[in-house]
Amino acid sequence: MKYTWLDEYLMAKPGVEKDFKEEWLWQRYMIDKKMFVALCFDENHKEVFITLKLEPAEGELLREEYEDIIPGYYMNKMHWNSIKADGEVPDELLKDLLDKSYQLILNSFSKKKQLEILFTNNK
Repeated sequence: MKYTWLDEYLMAKPGVEKDFKEEWLWQRYMIDKKMFVALCFDENHKEVFITLKLEPAEGELLREEYEDIIPGYYMNKMHWNSIKADGEVPDELLKDLLDKSYQLILNSFSKKKQLEILFTNNK
């Protein structure tokens, strides 16, 4: 995978946990059990896609601009997008998209829960 920094980048965010869903071959990054990013592997355990959540309009624009961004692999195609793990999406753009996905899921919690995640679980 081209984005070797991805795990460290995501795990540095407050409240993030990860697991590996063996039957899907997905490493999932979650906030309080809600997934915001999945690293999707093939049967040889090679990273194939980075799947993340975006606002639908932004996802659509990015898919038009970058051939390495496609509708979400095995996910709701309106809200989720997959980025080819060996693709040509610039690192800074991917970091921005990861941040947006994190924020979308964080914002789905109550304000009280958001504060708990950001400050109680801070690493």
